[in-house]
Amino acid sequence: MLPTACALEAIHTYSLIHDDLPAMDDDDYRRGRLTSHKVFGEAVAILAGDALLTLAFRLVADNAARVGDPRVVCAVVAEVADGAGTAGMVGGQVADIESEGKAIAPETLEFIHARKTAALIRTSLRVGAMLAGGPADAVAAVSDAGARLGLAFQIVDDILDVEGSLAELGKTAGSDERKQKATYPAVHGLEASRARARALVDEAKTALLPLGERAAPIRALADYILERRS
Repeated sequence: MLPTACALEAIHTYSLIHDDLPAMDDDDYRRGRLTSHKVFGEAVAILAGDALLTLAFRLVADNAARVGDPRVVCAVVAEVADGAGTAGMVGGQVADIESEGKAIAPETLEFIHARKTAALIRTSLRVGAMLAGGPADAVAAVSDAGARLGLAFQIVDDILDVEGSLAELGKTAGSDERKQKATYPAVHGLEASRARARALVDEAKTALLPLGERAAPIRALADYILERRS
């Protein structure tokens, strides 16, 4: 499972490198350091993202030597492609860009967040359960929880952009408002956003109840999502 975990982190990192580019969010800082294009230039930043995405699928393929049934690896490749591609993260990012500076419906905001962020988090949990040989009901429970936690993560991210600082976040705070991005606080307000994040975390924990103590690490992740400051 470790190669696929690394693959998903590679995809996440590539998405951040590209997201920070001038053609996208034009950010100067990420994780407390200058962004890739600020240090190495835009061309190298684009290529670095491309290389990470390509490496990710090589890493997933490496599971073939560790998983007895090759069909599981094929299914994982499809899941990762869906979570990262037009049906998931990339599709959500396109909708996010198209919504900048516009008054959007709550349904559109939900569409963006469910794909831009939640899809990849759901995929991360889902493929872990698949590679571990989890039965269908366990995979479904983890997937349900992952979708809810992914949406909660993005809502908290939106809140932190309003309330946080560069020192805490490792990136410039307040950028969503300056760029007129579609966010939960902008559409629903801060208090409603906090309540929605808490409700989603509670729903995720409920979805995990049938798994008992096996889901303890995911429940810890759920708590972290609400407590994080970066």
